Amino acid sequence: MTTATLSRNKETSKADKLGSKSFNRLAATCLTLWALIWLVPFAWAVITSFRPGDEITANPMSIWSDHWTLDAYTNAFKLNSIGWWYLNSFLISTLSVIFTVVICSLIAFGLAHLRFQGKGALMVLILAGLMVPMEALVLPQFMEFRSLGLLGTYWALILPATASPVAVFVFRSFLKGIPDALIEAARIDGASWWRIYREICMPLCRPAISAVGIFTFITTWNAFLWPLLVLTQTKSQTIPVGLSGLLGATGVNQAEVLASAVLGLLPLLAVFLVAQRQIVQGVASTGIK
Repeated sequence: MTTATLSRNKETSKADKLGSKSFNRLAATCLTLWALIWLVPFAWAVITSFRPGDEITANPMSIWSDHWTLDAYTNAFKLNSIGWWYLNSFLISTLSVIFTVVICSLIAFGLAHLRFQGKGALMVLILAGLMVPMEALVLPQFMEFRSLGLLGTYWALILPATASPVAVFVFRSFLKGIPDALIEAARIDGASWWRIYREICMPLCRPAISAVGIFTFITTWNAFLWPLLVLTQTKSQTIPVGLSGLLGATGVNQAEVLASAVLGLLPLLAVFLVAQRQIVQGVASTGIK
């Protein structure tokens, strides 16, 4: 019996190893294909942005040039307001991150540790916001901000980004993991709720803060429809809105269009490469798969 059991265990172990290797190979293959789907167009855009306009017109799909040039990048700064677009996108995204982290973490703290009437209904209402598409809120938000006289200002972009049900859910999930005994001990020692939030909960929520901050920055930077509606002046536009008008303004100058697109993508790429560990840690810590 013992010999038969051992042989069965060995066979099961071999089967598990073979299955694990097959799964790893399949996952690696899918990951490689997915990376190529994204990287090939990006690499083509970068290469094409360094080619002269006449070569692109003659052979747009070529990845080689006899005369590499930076004219597309210099023209992107000279002929357009891309510097202002960068500044606007950076300020709007940064302020959106600050307000989102502070406000959504306060809401999540109340939902996680405070007791008040209607807390369950409030949580359901916040989570219901996840099911409402952004396009359905465009008209009500536009009328609201027009009545407040905020159209054409940064606040018209910052305030809607601050109302993030996803950020509330992430912070609440993380704050629920903090032991109640720790909160109760702080209350017994005479700490106020504000002090508990500021000195106990927020330092422990650094992974969640990083995840929410990075996702908010990327989402706000890439936003297109709402900034297109509320920002009318060219110098007040963000990178996506400015790039959308660049195609019509430059005609068929593909090199300049691609150079501007690459410049608009570089900050997001840098943020992701620098903070990818914090993104993974924050998502894993909050239990979101």
